[in-house]
Amino acid sequence: MRPLLLLSILFFASSATAGGISITVDIPRIDASEYHRPYVAVWVENTDQSVAANLAVWYAQKETKEGAGTKWLADLRQWWRRSGRDQSMPIDGVSGATRPVGQHQLQFDAGKPPLAQLKPGRYGLVVEAAREVGGRELLRIPFDWPITETLHLDARGEHELGLIKLDLNP
Repeated sequence: MRPLLLLSILFFASSATAGGISITVDIPRIDASEYHRPYVAVWVENTDQSVAANLAVWYAQKETKEGAGTKWLADLRQWWRRSGRDQSMPIDGVSGATRPVGQHQLQFDAGKPPLAQLKPGRYGLVVEAAREVGGRELLRIPFDWPITETLHLDARGEHELGLIKLDLNP
């Protein structure tokens, strides 16, 4: 077998069996005369609701006439109180631009940061959204760490968030 082909097969086999979490965040279409993309924060929380790991923060990253996008991060109230006010934005590998309507995927390997730092125990996936001239919404999905079996968990929002899916793979 040629070395390049063997290397490709080994890479595919190791990545196909790697454990971790996959998150799908659905941003629903909202009929509004003045629609703004929501700011969204995704994190893992401990049982005392402190932040165990920041996974994603989506916000307006360009300066506008209303000011810098970071000015409005405090509208993600729960994330801001627990972690956001102590962060220096942008956070490498975590922060990014706001997302349009639709489903957005996040993938995290169990053996790499930020999940590698989690100790065994009970956690919650938290997704919070806030939209200018709109509402706020926060969803929690509890899960156990480390992952011992394949699980598909979800929570459905009512306004600012659609279906949030959490897929756990050992």
